[in-house]
Amino acid sequence: MVTSKTLVVSFAVAALFLLAAGCGDAKPPASSATQSLTLQALVSGFSSPLDLEQPNDSTNRLFVVEQGGRIKIVQNGAVLATAFLDISSKITPGGEMGLLGVTFHPNFSTNGKLYVNYVRTVSGQIQSVIAEYTASPANSNQVNVATERILLTVDQVGNFNNHKAGQLAFGPDGFLYFGLGDGGSGGDPFGHGQDTSTLLGKLMRIDVNSADPGLQYHIPTDNPFAISGGRPEIWAFGFRNPWRFSFDRMGGRLFLADVGQDHFEEIDIVTKGGNFGWNIMEGRHCFNPSSGCNMTGLILPIAEYDHSEGNAVIGGFVYRGSAIPSLQGQYVFGDLGTGKIWTLQETSPNTFTRTLVTDTNATISSFGQDVAGELYLVDIGSGSVSRIVAQ
Repeated sequence: MVTSKTLVVSFAVAALFLLAAGCGDAKPPASSATQSLTLQALVSGFSSPLDLEQPNDSTNRLFVVEQGGRIKIVQNGAVLATAFLDISSKITPGGEMGLLGVTFHPNFSTNGKLYVNYVRTVSGQIQSVIAEYTASPANSNQVNVATERILLTVDQVGNFNNHKAGQLAFGPDGFLYFGLGDGGSGGDPFGHGQDTSTLLGKLMRIDVNSADPGLQYHIPTDNPFAISGGRPEIWAFGFRNPWRFSFDRMGGRLFLADVGQDHFEEIDIVTKGGNFGWNIMEGRHCFNPSSGCNMTGLILPIAEYDHSEGNAVIGGFVYRGSAIPSLQGQYVFGDLGTGKIWTLQETSPNTFTRTLVTDTNATISSFGQDVAGELYLVDIGSGSVSRIVAQ
């Protein structure tokens, strides 16, 4: 069965069901050193927007992913009439499926390559797909669907429509990272989170610039299971639904928001080969069994919150822009159902203080970051994108 903690987008109403997760720590007091934030409307008119990205190509274009299979371009404050990419005929819509994320090759300005994570159905089998496309050399505002090169597909065991994750991002090492959820239903019935023989419930790391025999990509030799013990693509495991993650531009730490089950949402700093606990634990708390679980070798989140404060964590970014100096170095993230936005400030090494900085009316599906380090919010409920600015 699908629990109340499932992220579901309805195309008809452009809204999400609750995806919840919570945190048992007490809500910290507001810090006078933390800047209050607000939203500044940028553009609207999207259908179920899920992601916003900007390549470092000097064009200042923003690219917005619509769950129904299109990527739209925002240029000079307006949405271009023709989609950048339209794979609506390829994807399977509904639930937490569809076109879920995009990222651009570090050399996109010269090679035109971009990478997407989408869900399709083949002969009745639901699959997650990681694919490469190439923008037209003659028109950088268009991608020919025929340029698709599928890097890999992952069968969604059980054919559930939730917990597909969707984020992709290039790390400071130049490798492509992408996440997949545990495959769905509730409670991880197949134990995917702890099973390193499957890519479900994992964060992966691959090299898209070369290929090993029989693969469309290369396995970095320092991946934790590159030799044995698990799927060689895996970088870290023990995740339920790692909906959004990002690298800090200063130092490269990888912050990941993992959506919980019925009680706890969590933020993790991901490390090579780390086991982040699901489905043994939900946040810092035992899940299976509900008490007395074996926590040996598990990495606990740096922050969590419970469902008295929100219901589905949406990961963001460590702020490295210049418009809000007081926010510098703080991790900004939010909650789907409540529209709350918090920061995490590292008050001592590996110790973080969580502060509520604004309570919006938005149905947050994602945050975005431009090349200058300024932040944006994607609102699936209103089909809009806003800038995050100082209040």
